[in-house]
Amino acid sequence: MGASGSDTLLIHPNDPATALALLTRLPVKARFERSAQAAWAYPLAGAVLAGLASLPMLAALWLDLPDLIAAVIFVAAMVILSGAMHEDGLADTADGLWGGWDKARRLEIMKDSHIGAYGVIALCLSLALRCLAVATLLSAEWAALYLISAAMLSRAAMPLVMTALPHARADGLSHAQGRVPRKTALAGLTVAAAIAFLMINWVAMPLAGLCFVCAALCAATARVKIGGQTGDILGATQQVSEISLLIALIALMG
Repeated sequence: MGASGSDTLLIHPNDPATALALLTRLPVKARFERSAQAAWAYPLAGAVLAGLASLPMLAALWLDLPDLIAAVIFVAAMVILSGAMHEDGLADTADGLWGGWDKARRLEIMKDSHIGAYGVIALCLSLALRCLAVATLLSAEWAALYLISAAMLSRAAMPLVMTALPHARADGLSHAQGRVPRKTALAGLTVAAAIAFLMINWVAMPLAGLCFVCAALCAATARVKIGGQTGDILGATQQVSEISLLIALIALMG
């Protein structure tokens, strides 16, 4: 089937590879004619990342290393495997949205490769909260399944923002992927919630609701500040969602 025919499908077998190529540094051969339509598979990329990152974490626990060290290893592996793209987006978003006084200046700051005080603070808080949250969750049985669920659902938040907002600029990674259809974004959240339900049962349902809330809040902030979304906004959305989901898991499992 040609590219024009595949664009009419909600789900295509090539989509998971496209998502992995876009969101990870894994050596995956992919096709990009369905970049926007493949967004439903972003949670699958998150599952692969968290599954791989769990391996050295579990090895650290098997060696009887402290939970906090194992948690740092997990977060570090996630950063390495993803190429820190979401962390970079968070830092640029923090610098731009709170360092500029109007849309043009905010977008200019976000495009600058240099990092400012807001970006450094956001990164430090993100890494600290994730490491502490993961360390706390490691006391639970089958903790890796909770981490995989959070990784999937946080990446399901990105297509929701992509379908809710127009592009804030006429270039960049997000613009290159195209506008995500609403049914694709909802399919991504459904896939993430369904797989999470199979792994962690009822806990997946409030987490899916929280994922939607995080996406809505990030989208509302981006709309007010820059009138749309960029790749940096999407990265920040993933980070905010993942931190919120990890903290929610601690509250639910406590």
